[in-house]
Amino acid sequence: MAKPVTLDGHSLTIDDVVAVARRSAAVAIDPTALVAVKQSRQAVEAAVARGETIYGVNTGFGKLAHVRIPAEQARQLQRNLIRSHASGVGEPLPVDAVRAMMLLRANVLVRGTSGVRPVLPELLVEMLNGKVHPTVPSQGSVGASGDLAPLSHLALAMIGEGDVKVANPITLEAKEGLAFVNGTQAQTGLAALLVADAWTLWRTAHAAAAMSLEAVRGSPDPFDARIHDARPHPWQQRSAALLRALLADSEIRESHRENDPRVQDAYSLRCTPQVLGAVGEGLGFAERLIATELNAATDNPLVFGGDVLSGGNFHGQPIALALDVIGIALTTLAGLAERRLERVVNPDLSSGLPAFLAHDPGLESGFMTAQIAAAALVADCRVLATPASVQSVPTEGNQEDVVPMGMSAAWKAGRILANAERIVAIELLAGAQGLEYLKPLTPATAVARLHAAVRQESAALVADRPLTADIERVAVQIRAGRFAS
Repeated sequence: MAKPVTLDGHSLTIDDVVAVARRSAAVAIDPTALVAVKQSRQAVEAAVARGETIYGVNTGFGKLAHVRIPAEQARQLQRNLIRSHASGVGEPLPVDAVRAMMLLRANVLVRGTSGVRPVLPELLVEMLNGKVHPTVPSQGSVGASGDLAPLSHLALAMIGEGDVKVANPITLEAKEGLAFVNGTQAQTGLAALLVADAWTLWRTAHAAAAMSLEAVRGSPDPFDARIHDARPHPWQQRSAALLRALLADSEIRESHRENDPRVQDAYSLRCTPQVLGAVGEGLGFAERLIATELNAATDNPLVFGGDVLSGGNFHGQPIALALDVIGIALTTLAGLAERRLERVVNPDLSSGLPAFLAHDPGLESGFMTAQIAAAALVADCRVLATPASVQSVPTEGNQEDVVPMGMSAAWKAGRILANAERIVAIELLAGAQGLEYLKPLTPATAVARLHAAVRQESAALVADRPLTADIERVAVQIRAGRFAS
């Protein structure tokens, strides 16, 4: 049972998001946080009573902000906002993404800067705990005034409309519709899940690299700590340390240490810490932006004491950039894994392993087409790695004239992640097969455990067979963290 998560608007973590989104951890609201929520609501009501003009409270939205809305139409204004902006298209977001978005939106609303009543975050928490998940289309947000369309589809359920109904729908009061949909929580929820999965893959890529190195009888000497202390990038150092631990006490390495004519291995083997270290630096950068955004006030206008201020915290550029960096980093990881895979299956590069790891090369093709599949996935990743966060297309009558395309960046990063997981899965399968041909020599203890884990998902190749199911099973276990070092 996952540990319960308590929201206070300031302390939510990526681990919390994963626990609620994927393990259905219970959610509660810190009672002290509701004091600030009530105070911010009182500030909005007082400003309205004074006759102040407040964007989205008694004005239209976007290009229509100059239109003054009478007080008696305040509720209709908020309801119309949700209805009109619920115009997303495409395949629905997966349930874990919807749950992440709901959690993040509730957490932001309890910060006390949104000017809403406590009933809004309380209803979101009730929906999470009751596993009530509205259908949210995955496309239709440019991430500029926040994720307007995805959040509007979520809000539909809360007001008793849409395809999923709540037991006690609410009536939105002044500002509450706008406060709900102005925010980056769709793209940020996806980003939090993606960066968690990316770190799992990063660790798994090291395990696959160690197995490939053993299979082609490469040298672990380039992972010596002294080399990496001389170029002290933190994640490069961590990568090298991970590889040293994985490759300790290898009988395979000791068997050919004195007779190996190679002075240096190819870059895909020798430079793994330098490349995966850089990937780690990119993921670390993205994680920092995402972790900050989890507890950020991203709607507009914001309430500070008695002041209601219009600004632009809803702009999703930080998260769009983080997602693009995740995609680029994982494309780098995927390309490196495919190059190691090539060295394992190519008879000109594999230090004596059978061609394409087939038992009877020529009659059998072994891993020939599995490597081709990996090459195709790498090409797909490289196309998708083109940044979305620079692809601005102005909207709302040119009021939103610079937009970040965060949801597009999330979609791309998600597909790159899935591709990279399958590429690493193929490398694990090939590395495990390569070790079969080196018996009775045994690899390092950690690699032997990895080999056994792979074998639980895929039997050794003794004759040609379709490998699709094996690849997919291993990829699923990669996502679950089973092979992560």
